[in-house]
Amino acid sequence: MNPDDAVGILSESGAMLEGHFELRSGLHSDRFFQFANVLRYPEHAGALCGALASLMRSGMGDEFDVDTVIAPALGGIVVGHELARRLGTKSIFAEKQDDALVLRRFDIQPGEKCVVAEDVITRGGRVRETIDIVLERGGEVVAVGVLLDRSGGKARFDFPTFSLLKLEPVTYDPDECPLCAQGLPLVHPGS
Repeated sequence: MNPDDAVGILSESGAMLEGHFELRSGLHSDRFFQFANVLRYPEHAGALCGALASLMRSGMGDEFDVDTVIAPALGGIVVGHELARRLGTKSIFAEKQDDALVLRRFDIQPGEKCVVAEDVITRGGRVRETIDIVLERGGEVVAVGVLLDRSGGKARFDFPTFSLLKLEPVTYDPDECPLCAQGLPLVHPGS
């Protein structure tokens, strides 16, 4: 799948929205990616995650060995599950508790080789939290896989990182947002 095909799937499914949005990072943007809209279609989720799995396999080569795919809830769960299916391994997820990600339902064994999966990254905070969970339990992070990196290369991790798409919508600090200055209604789309 080439990037144009992936963007077409996002547009067709309503996953790429335009307007005035407040992102989870607190920044404002004229574009928001609601991946739940594309992931609600199993054939799209499978195609996108299959392409990501292929990208990761080709990038990691023969040394790509993974036991588990872990994703932050909620947005990453479907991505983690589909990616694990394509990689032939199990899928687990971390979830929020008291405003922090925790591993409640599953365990990671020392030496367990994990891929961290996410739908979209802007600053990469939830991926970092998930990486910390793996490392705190003695697991190994072998790679990070995301469907969309909208960080413009600013979100960096100490592990091989693969993204199916790299799109950098313009973001604004709320105090300097021209969309606010124009009086456009601010939408909190959730994530």
